[in-house]
Amino acid sequence: MKHLPKGSKKLLNAWAFYDWANSVYSLVIASTIFPIFYAALTIVKNEQGDIIDDSVYLLGFNFNNDSLISYVTALAFLVVAIMSPFLSGIADYVGNKKNFLKFFCYLGAVSCIGLFWFNLENLLFGLLCYFLALIGFWSSLVFYNSYLPDIAFPDQQDKVSARGFSMGYIGSVILLILCLGMIMNYEWFGFESESFPTRLSFVLTGIWWIGFSQITYYYLPKGNKKQTLTRDVMFNGFKELKLIWKSLQHNPQLKKYLRAFFVYSMAVQTVMLIATYFGIEEVNWSGQDATTGLIVSILLIQLVAVAGATITSRLSARMGNIPTLIMVNIIWIMICVYAFFVKTPVQFYIAAGLVGLVMGGIQTLSRSTYSKMLPENTLDTASYFSFYDVSEKIGIVIGMVLYGVVAEVFGSIRFSILFLTAFFLVGVVLLLRVPKEKLEPKKETA
Repeated sequence: MKHLPKGSKKLLNAWAFYDWANSVYSLVIASTIFPIFYAALTIVKNEQGDIIDDSVYLLGFNFNNDSLISYVTALAFLVVAIMSPFLSGIADYVGNKKNFLKFFCYLGAVSCIGLFWFNLENLLFGLLCYFLALIGFWSSLVFYNSYLPDIAFPDQQDKVSARGFSMGYIGSVILLILCLGMIMNYEWFGFESESFPTRLSFVLTGIWWIGFSQITYYYLPKGNKKQTLTRDVMFNGFKELKLIWKSLQHNPQLKKYLRAFFVYSMAVQTVMLIATYFGIEEVNWSGQDATTGLIVSILLIQLVAVAGATITSRLSARMGNIPTLIMVNIIWIMICVYAFFVKTPVQFYIAAGLVGLVMGGIQTLSRSTYSKMLPENTLDTASYFSFYDVSEKIGIVIGMVLYGVVAEVFGSIRFSILFLTAFFLVGVVLLLRVPKEKLEPKKETA
C-alpha cells in the first residue's frame, strides 16, 4: 500500500473507521444487550415485577449482582491502567503500534464471541470473557488515540475526532438494530427463545469488530520506526514515562488539564457504565417491557450523541476548548441532579437524551484538546496518550468502586449518581485553572 501523507482525506477516514469497528463493543456489550442479559440471569422477580433476589454465588461467596459486575469492571480497568503505559512506551520505541492495536482488537473481539457461553453454570468463564473483552477494547484505544497527532494536523484534529465518534455511534446502532431484530422476532428466524439470538449478538459483535477494523489497518502507517525489539527495549517503556513525567512539570497547561480530566472523566465513564443497570433497578416501568424501554433509551443516547459531538466541535471552534468543556461539565451536573429524581420511563428517556447530547461532546473534545496540548513535533505520541488513558482508567476504577460501595451502603444506585455530581463540580473548578494559551489549532503546513 502506498504511504498516504499526513492530513490526507483517505487516511483520516481510515483512522476514524476504527470507531465504526470497535464501538459495537461499547453499545452491545457495555451498554445494552449484555447488561440486560446479565440482569435476566442474576435477578429473580415476583409476579408483580419486584426484585426478590439479586445475589450471585461465585467462588464460595454471595455477591450483589451489581456489585459483582462493578468490581470485575474495576479490576479490568485497573489492569488496563497498569499495562497501557508500559505497552505504549514499547510501541513508540520500536515503532510497531499498529501490531499492538491489532492484538488488543483481536483479544477483545474473540472474548466477545466467548460470551456466547455465558450462563450461571459457566459464570467464572463468562466473567473472564467480559474481563478480557474490556481489556482488549480499552487497551486498543491507547494505540488508536495515539495515531491522531500522527495522521492529522492540529486544525484537523477536532473535526476528525468528532467524525470518529460519530461513525462509531452510527455503526454500533446499525448492528444493535440487527441484533434486536433477531431477539425480538426470534420465531421468524426459527429460534425457540430469546436466549440464543441474544448470545448470538455477542458473536456478531466480535465478527463486526474484527472485520471492519481491517479497513483501518490497511491504510494506517506502521509507526515511527526506531529500532528492533530487544530485551533492553522491554524496560524503555518506563524510561519513556519518566521523561514524559518530567516534561509535564514544564508544561503547566497540560499538567493542569490532566488533573481536571481525571476528575470529570471519572464521573462521565461511571455514569455511562451504570446507566443501563440504573434503568433496570430504579425505574418503575409499570408493566411496560423494561427491555424495550432500556434499548430505546440507549438508542436515543447513541443517536443524540452524533449531534452532540458535532455541536461541541463547532462550539469549541468559536468559544475555545476549555470554556466549552466547562460548559459541558456544568450540564453534566444538572443531569445528575435530575437523574436522582427519575422514576418513570418518560423521565428516564429525557435523562437519556440529555446524556447523549453531552456524552459525545465531552469525549471527542477531551481527546482533541489533549492532542493539541502535546509539545510540537512529538514522535512518542503513544507514551503521551498513555498518560491520558491511565488518568481515565484509574478514574473509572475509583468511580466503579465508589458506585458499588455507595449502592451497598444506601441500598440504591440512585445515591451513587448523586454522589458523582461532586466530581463534575471539582472538574469545573480545575478546568478554570487551566492556562488557555496555545489552545487554538495551528494552521496546516505543507
